[in-house]
Amino acid sequence: MIVLPETEYTLTAIRAQGAGGQNVNKVSSAIHLRFDIHASSLSDWLKARLLNSKDSRITDEGVLVLKAQQYRTQEANKKDAVKRLHEIVNAANQVKPTRYATRPTLASKRRRIEGKLKRGEIKQGRGRIDYGKIGE
Repeated sequence: MIVLPETEYTLTAIRAQGAGGQNVNKVSSAIHLRFDIHASSLSDWLKARLLNSKDSRITDEGVLVLKAQQYRTQEANKKDAVKRLHEIVNAANQVKPTRYATRPTLASKRRRIEGKLKRGEIKQGRGRIDYGKIGE
């Protein structure tokens, strides 16, 4: 798990959007977090992974911008923004295992075909009934 020092990102208090009555107009409780990926102490490999990710919160200059306004207090929003930053960096550090194509077994192929045949027989029985052929 990678922990980033506080000197590598900047926190700015801004006014939150949305409902909140008079409080939302008076108090700057939302937090803007800016993290410059190029200037960080992360490894070159991890910087490249972050910059190549298709995250819309990363600008063309390589700055990750997060806005935290879920909570009413500035402190809670600060903690939320820093927590989300760490989650993004640690998610980029995880390498998913390579998936290998597998083929269905012979028994599973047979079960599939038998199921299709059975379903076809059920549907055949749903057709229009010709009452002239019943007595023959």
